[in-house]
Amino acid sequence: MASTSSTAPAASSRSELNAWLVEELYEQYQEDPESLSSGWQEFFADYRPAPSPTSAPAPTSAPASTSTETSPATGPQGVDGTTNGAGTVARPRAVGTVPEGVEPQPLRGVGARIVENMETSLGVPTATSVRDVPAKLLEVNRGFINNYLRRQRGGKVSFTHLIAFAMVKAVQDVPAMRTVYTETEQGKPASMRTERFGLGLAVDVENDDGSRSLLVPVIQDATSLSFEAFLRAYEELIRKIRTRKLDPAMFSGTTITLTNPGTIGTVHSIPRLMAGQAAILGVGAIGYPSAYQAADPRTLAKLGVSKVITLTSTYDHRVIQGAESGLYLQRVHELLLGADGFYDEVFASLGLPYEPARWSTDRTDLDDETDLLTKQMKVGQLANMYRVRGHLIADLDPLRQSRVALHRELDPTHYGLSIWDLDREFVTDVGGSDRRARLSETLGVLRDAYCRTVGIEYGHVLDPEQKQWIRARVEGAEEELSAEDQLWILSRLNAAEAFESFLHTKYVGQKRFGLEGGESLIPLLDAVCEAAADSDGVTDIVMGMAHRGRLNVLSNIVGKSHRQIFGEFEGHIDPDTVQGSGDVKYHLGTRGTYRSRADNEVELHLPPNPSHLEAVNPVVEGIARALQDTGVRGADGGHRHPALPVLMHGDSAFAGQGVVVETLNLSQLRGYRTGGTIHVVINNQVGFTTSPEA
Repeated sequence: MASTSSTAPAASSRSELNAWLVEELYEQYQEDPESLSSGWQEFFADYRPAPSPTSAPAPTSAPASTSTETSPATGPQGVDGTTNGAGTVARPRAVGTVPEGVEPQPLRGVGARIVENMETSLGVPTATSVRDVPAKLLEVNRGFINNYLRRQRGGKVSFTHLIAFAMVKAVQDVPAMRTVYTETEQGKPASMRTERFGLGLAVDVENDDGSRSLLVPVIQDATSLSFEAFLRAYEELIRKIRTRKLDPAMFSGTTITLTNPGTIGTVHSIPRLMAGQAAILGVGAIGYPSAYQAADPRTLAKLGVSKVITLTSTYDHRVIQGAESGLYLQRVHELLLGADGFYDEVFASLGLPYEPARWSTDRTDLDDETDLLTKQMKVGQLANMYRVRGHLIADLDPLRQSRVALHRELDPTHYGLSIWDLDREFVTDVGGSDRRARLSETLGVLRDAYCRTVGIEYGHVLDPEQKQWIRARVEGAEEELSAEDQLWILSRLNAAEAFESFLHTKYVGQKRFGLEGGESLIPLLDAVCEAAADSDGVTDIVMGMAHRGRLNVLSNIVGKSHRQIFGEFEGHIDPDTVQGSGDVKYHLGTRGTYRSRADNEVELHLPPNPSHLEAVNPVVEGIARALQDTGVRGADGGHRHPALPVLMHGDSAFAGQGVVVETLNLSQLRGYRTGGTIHVVINNQVGFTTSPEA
C-alpha cells in the first residue's frame, strides 16, 4: 500500500465520493486529534475545508424538476444560462412540496455530504454503455479455482474479483478510458491521461446508527499487479474498511470506480460520476435472462442457455467518446470468454497445476438421437480414461518446477464435449451404482479421486474384483476431517517442525538429512500406525527407513528418547557396536511401542541400515514374514498377517536403485510374500541417484 503521508486526498476533495468521510474525520480531529491514527493527524495538520458549492436559490413556485440543455458552443447551462466562477453550472435545486403539518427533517453529516456530492455531479456530463456478457465460462473456471483453493490453502475468488481484473486488463488495450477532464490555469477545458491506473472499489458500509454510507478505497497502480497480487490488494482494502482501519492513502488516485449493484440482485444501474474520475463500471446480477427464469434447469441445460451478467460503463462524455466506452466493454467481454490467455494467466498466478476450461460453441443436435447417444458413449470413455490416466495430471510436484499439461485423453473437448455439456445429465457408474448425473458432477468425482494431490493408478491390475475394490474406496470418498482429527494432524506437524527447528538451531552444520519439505510424513505414519493398532489382528509394524527424516521418525513415531538421540549427536556411541562411527545416528535401529488415541498398542521395529539404505527392504520383508510365520493363525490354519511391513524411500532412491524392484518382484513369490507392504515415497525432489523427471 502507498505511504500514508505521500498520497493523501486533496484538500478540495469535498466533491469526491469520500468527501463525507474526510469532513466527518476532520470534525473528530478538531475535537480530539489523538483519537485518529498518525496518518490522519498528519493529513489534517494543514487541511483547510473547501467552501460548499454555490447554488442558485430554489424558486418559490418552480416545478419539482427542471430540464438542462447543452449548448455546443458553451457547454452545459442552467435554465437561466449562467455558470459560476469555476465554470460549474449554477443549477436550481429541485424541491419537493411540503404537505401542511409535516416538519422537514434537516439532513446533517453524511446525508448532507451526499446532497452536495450529487448536486456537484450534475456538472459532469455523462453517458452510459451497456453490454450483456455470457457468464458460463466465468462460472466454470471460478468453480475450478475455488475447489483448488479449498483443498490447498483456503480462501475464495468471487465473480467480482475476476471481472475487476478483466476490467484492469482491458484498460491497457483501450487507454482512452484513463482520460480525466481537467482545466488549464486559465480555466480552459483540458484532458489528462493518468500514468498510473487506480481502481476504486465502491464499498457499502453500515454505520453504527443503522444508516448506510459509501466508501471508495483505491487499488493503487492496478495495471502492474498479477492476479494474485491484485486479489490480495482487493481483500486487504475490504478488510480495512470492515475493521474501520482507515488510512488517507486508501482513498487517493481513483481513475475508474467499480460498483457492484448485482450483490442485491440489481441487473444494472446508472451511477453519478464525480469530478476527477474517468468512468464508473457497474457489475450487475448474474442470472438467466428473465424470460428463462421459470424454466426447468434441465431444459436450460439441454438448450445451452447461459447465465448472463450485465456490465455498464458510465463515462465522462467530455473526454471519452461512446465508441471508446463500447470498445472497452467489448474487450472486457472478450477477456471473460478467455481471449489472449486470460484464465491461463489467472490459473498460473494462483499456482493451479491445471488448464482452465475453454469457450466453445454448443453444437448439440437435440433432434438427433444418434448425437445424444454418441455423447453418452463419449462420457463413458472419458470416465474410463480418468481411471487409467488421471494420475498423469495429478498435483504431485510440490516445487512447481513445470506446469502439468492436460493429457489429451483427459480433455473433454477431445471427445466432442464442451462447457455446455457440463450441466447435462448422462448415465454413469462413477461414484457408485448406475445413475443419472450432471457431467460436471461426474468430472468432479473423477478429479477428486485421481487428479488431486494423490495419484492413483490401477489400470494394470488384471483382477476385476481388486479394481472394483479400489474404485469403491476412492471415487466419492469423504474428504472432510473432523475438527478433532484436524487438531491431531496439526499437533503432529507441529511436533515434526519443532524437532527439525531444534536440530537446525542446536547442531548447526552437522549432517542430519532433515525432513524439511516432507513434514507431512509424520502425520501420515501416525495415521498408518493408528489404523494398524486399532485393527483386529495387527500386532507388529516393521519399518525400513530412508535417510531423510530418520531422526524425526525415531523421535515422533517410534518413541526413541531425545536424550539418546541427542547423545548420539554429541558422539556418545558405544565403539563396540556395529557401525559405531561416522554417520551412525542415521543407521542405528530401535524398537518401540505405539499407542493410538483409542489406547490400543502395536509394537514397532526399525532395523538398522547399511549406508545403502534401500538394502534394508528385503530385511524388513524377512522380519515381517518371520513374525507372521510365528504369529497368530486363523481358524482355517492360514496366516492372518499380524505383522505389517512399512518401507520409506527417498524419491530418487525408489526410482533408481535395483534392490527396490527386486523386492517388489520377490513379493509375488509364495515363499517371500507378506500379504502386502505400505511403501511411502518422500517426494521432495531432492536426491542423488535419479533426476526429478524420473
